[in-house]
Amino acid sequence: MKPDRARRLAEAACEAGLVLGLVALPTAWRALDGGLVAVLAGMLLALTAATYALHAVTFDCFLLTGQRARRNLGLTQRKD
Repeated sequence: MKPDRARRLAEAACEAGLVLGLVALPTAWRALDGGLVAVLAGMLLALTAATYALHAVTFDCFLLTGQRARRNLGLTQRKD
């Protein structure tokens, strides 16, 4: 795996873990058992995959169109 992809995957896993940690874990902490741990692990994998895909599409689009190098972000800059 290329370092850039590994970094994206690590970022996606951290973001998914942060979301689950802030939203689902406090609610589910009292009823935590094997089945719920499996559900939370599945949610972590699904959120990680979705976040990784979103990052990959966004950054690959920037690389393919050259917008990252030019700092041309389209609608975010005003043209006076």
